[in-house]
Amino acid sequence: MQSLKVVDYMNQHPVEFDVEMSVAQAVELLLAKQQTGGPVVDHNRCVVGFISERDCMEKMLASSYYREQVARVKDVMRTDVLTVRPFDSIIDLAQMMTGQKPKIYPVVDDLKKLIGTISRRDVLHAIDVQLHEGYKAVG
Repeated sequence: MQSLKVVDYMNQHPVEFDVEMSVAQAVELLLAKQQTGGPVVDHNRCVVGFISERDCMEKMLASSYYREQVARVKDVMRTDVLTVRPFDSIIDLAQMMTGQKPKIYPVVDDLKKLIGTISRRDVLHAIDVQLHEGYKAVG
């Protein structure tokens, strides 16, 4: 099972955000794509942050309470983004995900450019497929 790689199970067309996008636009995109969060990229598609439903919800609540101006993604995104590489092990990633780590990881190339994302659901799917194939080989 150690041969399972991120590249084989990652989402190659993830939702992505721009720093200047409004939080309201980000929410609409999250809802439309049925994602819980996604990477924020610069004009070169390098990952510069991450925004989640929770980040958006907190800002939208504050905005509605204080009747503030529209917030931008850059105002609420996290900049300490944990990323993975395409040929990293799914098993290693699964072990990282069992702690308090993110539910979604941007997958980046050597230049930190976004090439996909991988979520807990993707990792569970990879392990499930591998286990089923193992049962078939034994049976």
